Amino acid sequence: MVIVTTIRREVLTLPTAELGPDNPLPPLRPLDEAHRMDDRDREDLPRDMARQIGYEPLRSLLPTRVRDGYDRDRAPRELDALVIENDRLRATVLPALGGRIASLVHKPTDRELLYRNPVLQPANFALNGAWFSGGIEWNIGATGHTTLSCAPLHAARVPAPDGGEMLRLWEWERLRDLPFQVDLWLPDGSDFLHVGVRIRNPHEKPAPTYWWSNTAVPEQRRVLAPASEAWHYGYERRLRRVPVPSYDGVDRTYPLNSPYAADYFYEIPDARRRWIAALDADGHGLVHTSTDALRGRKLFVWGTGSGGRRWQEWLTEPGTGSYCEIQAGLARTQLEHIRLDPESEVSWLEAYGPLDAEAEGEWPAVVDRAEARLETALPRADLDAAYTAWKPYADTEPGEILATGSGWGALEVLRTDWKLPGTPFDESTLGEAQAPWAALLRSGVLPEPRRVRPPGETLVAPHWRDMLETAPATPLTEYHLGVSQWHAGDRAQAVRSWERALELAPSLWPLLRCLAVADQEAGNHERAADRYTEAFADLCHERRDAGESWTAATAALGREAVEALLRVRRVADARAVWEMLHPATRERGRFLLLQAELLLAEGRRDDAWAVFADGFEVADLREGAESIGRLWARLTDEPLPTRYDFRMRPETP
Repeated sequence: MVIVTTIRREVLTLPTAELGPDNPLPPLRPLDEAHRMDDRDREDLPRDMARQIGYEPLRSLLPTRVRDGYDRDRAPRELDALVIENDRLRATVLPALGGRIASLVHKPTDRELLYRNPVLQPANFALNGAWFSGGIEWNIGATGHTTLSCAPLHAARVPAPDGGEMLRLWEWERLRDLPFQVDLWLPDGSDFLHVGVRIRNPHEKPAPTYWWSNTAVPEQRRVLAPASEAWHYGYERRLRRVPVPSYDGVDRTYPLNSPYAADYFYEIPDARRRWIAALDADGHGLVHTSTDALRGRKLFVWGTGSGGRRWQEWLTEPGTGSYCEIQAGLARTQLEHIRLDPESEVSWLEAYGPLDAEAEGEWPAVVDRAEARLETALPRADLDAAYTAWKPYADTEPGEILATGSGWGALEVLRTDWKLPGTPFDESTLGEAQAPWAALLRSGVLPEPRRVRPPGETLVAPHWRDMLETAPATPLTEYHLGVSQWHAGDRAQAVRSWERALELAPSLWPLLRCLAVADQEAGNHERAADRYTEAFADLCHERRDAGESWTAATAALGREAVEALLRVRRVADARAVWEMLHPATRERGRFLLLQAELLLAEGRRDDAWAVFADGFEVADLREGAESIGRLWARLTDEPLPTRYDFRMRPETP
């Protein structure tokens, strides 16, 4: 009996925390990014690596929004899934959550090849906030987890090169303004999931490009890659070359041998096949390989320290297993971005499947034996041939639409009339977020909203900024123009646009908040505190109800206002803002931490201590953040309790 590849819909039920609303305040501050290197290390880098590390690193999250509205209250919820399956493998894909492959099962052995997270718990690891662990994710845009981690992608059936079906995922990546696609298919009888990826630059100028495929695997593994050196990067922000497998007397290819969280970017010789594997003590596990365009390979470990262990628990359920990550990217390290020429594209083929090979033993012999087993299971020439066969199908128009992503790609295609075979961004996908911008495009006028509400997202690319500059200077247009000018680095002009809008704007708080951020960035913290106070009072006067958008705006602006006021020691004013927050907002972990800081500033040390004693969880605690530990150290000399220990680096003397 011949079993052909099938694609079907399925519902996956998991304990899930709701994502909640996005933060409605535009992210004007410089990017809070943990992955920056110390300048002292640059002179020792290979020339091409140093050049790519310095090539247009991301400096702003605009035009995206920060996703920080989630909590840690998990309940069983149904998630739409797409399952692609043949007689050997079954892959479960979550199109509404960045196209994440949540599970990859090898059917003959009934083995799950990935780390499959038993819960869906957002945490603050993506560039714009919400991210979750487990499975295989597609990271595009800039150094870090993609802004699409918890966002919907378009999905459809597409003919595969072998006559079967592929599952195509595609979207418009907004940080770099680039469309991309991910094609998944299972050749008949294959033990390997094939993944064709293409990123296109339709613009008339080059674009910085970034891609890392990130696979979570159980932590009790040995990770193999054809390298004798690696670039080590930790949260001390130092990038240095280390030997593989061991340095400082410890074999680091076993994830549980590293005390602190770290990246190991393997230096694979140019002529060597690109692959990485994670095998258990019995030699069973997952291997990832690709065509040569996907150059880099990486191991990420959490480390065995208390902070790394706490993060593992934070991202899943305690007692349900831990994980590490094996990754593959376009550059040697994740600190680099590559240049994608105008009106060009980059593409490659990846493959994921089971590998049985001896994991224990001396490094060169173990690696050679594993590569030989990989060559038997999936010859390098066959992978190259599969890539050649796939390329013509990358342009094939999708058939049945299985999921719908955002309307931002449709807006760009409407603006330019670009032809992007294989990845249609249909005008029917335009939604409420795109509506005012489509109106600006068609009429040259940005329409005023029909009801009072927080302003929508701002488009900041040069062509949209040009349209805003020539549109009638309404208060809303001036607000968006100021955000766009700020993103472009023209801060003085941005301030002028916001100040002009204040004269006629019916809603003052969005403009006052932008001006407060500008004051902070200029070092004028007293005036920033004044403007935050005025902005928050105006918002509280204007908000119409306790609905989601107003509550999110009040929480976001209130938090910034309290922090700004505490910075200039205006404690009574900070308390006044705190009391005007919604009661439910004040009970959130982020705000309980802020309450402890406020109490300490008021001299109420015992009450601040009581906040810690009663317990709280900061749902959106940032990767690498040390704010809880710093506040604890101001309260007491006692060791930081395990529940609050998220430190990802050694303590500095």
